[in-house]
Amino acid sequence: MERGDEQRLIRRAQRGDAEAFAELYRAHVQVIFRYIAARVNDLQLAEDLTGDVFIKALEGLGSYRDQGRPLLAWLYRIARARVIDHYRQAGRRPSETSVDDQPLPVESGLDAGLARRQAAQALRAAIAGLTDDQQQVIILRFVEGYRVDEVAAILGKQPNAIKALQFRALRALAGKLERAGIDISALVAELT
Repeated sequence: MERGDEQRLIRRAQRGDAEAFAELYRAHVQVIFRYIAARVNDLQLAEDLTGDVFIKALEGLGSYRDQGRPLLAWLYRIARARVIDHYRQAGRRPSETSVDDQPLPVESGLDAGLARRQAAQALRAAIAGLTDDQQQVIILRFVEGYRVDEVAAILGKQPNAIKALQFRALRALAGKLERAGIDISALVAELT
């Protein structure tokens, strides 16, 4: 969505135009859902939390002020807060050692689809064991496909800070996956 169009829709929605808010919702709901789903690894919970994000956005839209960033940056902050609230209320956070405790042996005759699913499961568990900032950078960069400068704008950080977070996150992921018995080189080759 063009920045000017988005700003006009925001102003209309702030004046109570339900259709304008509906357009903003349609423009951003899938991106926010994917972000949350990657963080909680539960599609039904991701749907619920996505709904919560847009309820919070609707409630807070009157006080929203454009600070030179797209509305999506504000929605990501709300989504991040909802995920944190969820884990706080549930009294748990994904364990950083969950991948290390459950190595996934891959037998030579194993179906390639099953091996891919196991690798994806190990990857999700490894991402869950990263710090919150590292998870955000990995999801925004590699799931959503944003460039470093775009992630920096969304998270309100400098591009060099995003690069450093990305480097540390990828190094941690590689270590976790190797300890889980996942061949990193094969996984990278399959993804590229």
